[in-house]
Amino acid sequence: MSKTDLKTQLAERFREVNGDHPMTDADDVYVSTQFVALEELCAVHGRDADEVRRLMLGQRLPLPGYLRSDGAEMVPADLFALADDAGGLEPLEAWFTAHWADPVTGKAEWDAYLSGQYVCLHSVTPAAIRRKDHLTTAISAAENEPDAGSAQWYERLHELIDELDALEPAFTAYDRLRFAGPTSRDTCIDAMRTRFPRP
Repeated sequence: MSKTDLKTQLAERFREVNGDHPMTDADDVYVSTQFVALEELCAVHGRDADEVRRLMLGQRLPLPGYLRSDGAEMVPADLFALADDAGGLEPLEAWFTAHWADPVTGKAEWDAYLSGQYVCLHSVTPAAIRRKDHLTTAISAAENEPDAGSAQWYERLHELIDELDALEPAFTAYDRLRFAGPTSRDTCIDAMRTRFPRP
């Protein structure tokens, strides 16, 4: 199979998962600062880009996070790090899903990881995914806590928001199109800081 065919197949699969939304100049700039082109990353790591595309299409590695306007498949700089941590591609899925006590949740998170849509984290690891889930849940529920509005509550809330802020990149307009609405940064960081500013 030719490089063009694999690149085309991967682009088609990406659009199946994310929808077909235009990337603006601002989206391209954002993506180029936060991610790296697959070809460049493979060159740095001495890997064959077509083989990595096959692994993505075979659901062994996550899909690209973005397709830049010029067609470049944009991936995280640490794309290969999780497989290294797991001891290789073969044990990666079992190693990954074992981070959740519930196998169904673990499988759902694995599928989400393979989709390439975990662009909401600077580094996509099971620990970071679990921490983000904990933080977004706690922040969303904060206003219903018994001591809501107290000084201690404000302090707790802003510690949670600050921690989530450190885990998450800025996102871009394209993300709001493919996720059909606001991002977790919009709802759990920016909106909460506006609604509940530091005293």
